[in-house]
Amino acid sequence: MDTDLALILGILLGGLSIPSILSAISETRPPRASSLMLLAAAGLIVYAMVSHPGGYRLEQIPDVFFSVLGRFI
Repeated sequence: MDTDLALILGILLGGLSIPSILSAISETRPPRASSLMLLAAAGLIVYAMVSHPGGYRLEQIPDVFFSVLGRFI
């Protein structure tokens, strides 16, 4: 898997898991599935950071996002 794609998938999965976690907590039920999704997101982000030579800087993330998006469109 490309490190750029792993980073973007990790960010998207992490962003999607936050509302699910908040919903589970507000309904007083354990956030099992959303916690696993957040764990997978963290794993993808760590994989991308470690595998990419030099890592990623915060200002590179929008460029990486649109380059990955451009490859699929």
